[in-house]
Amino acid sequence: MDADIKKTVLRMIPYGIYVLIAKDTNGEIAAATVNWATQTPFDPPLVAVAVKADSGALAAQGDAGHFALNFLGKGQQSAAFAFFKPAAVEDHAISGDPYRERSTEAPMLESAPGCVEYQVVEVVAWGDHHIVIGEAVDVHLANPIDGRADEAGLHMSELGDNVFYGG
Repeated sequence: MDADIKKTVLRMIPYGIYVLIAKDTNGEIAAATVNWATQTPFDPPLVAVAVKADSGALAAQGDAGHFALNFLGKGQQSAAFAFFKPAAVEDHAISGDPYRERSTEAPMLESAPGCVEYQVVEVVAWGDHHIVIGEAVDVHLANPIDGRADEAGLHMSELGDNVFYGG
């Protein structure tokens, strides 16, 4: 297989930008920017999310059994970059972004236009990213969305010409 062609073709997959946040059973919060997330079946409402195998976010959601997938909106590039590195929790804010806890106690960023809380149903531990399968247990929408909902979120291509995933 030609490695350069593989990289180019895999970079053709469009990605949204999300912040996965979990709070473990000791109350420790971990967060990470994730971009590989997809809805799977409608019934039950499941999502598959790739989470870096050695990340604190994977460990926290595995311990707690739930996580929040915070959808970033247009113009939230700085939030996406803030969660590329380990999150700092201080004064009820994660990396400077205030949060609140909802039904699963997984933190929801107050700046996120939307958030879904998931119960972990399976983790596929394979490769450098593990696939976390979650079942939606609660949803939150900050404000009504004008136009197409799938255009309201931040996309990988909006992070700059040198930010890619895949390959």
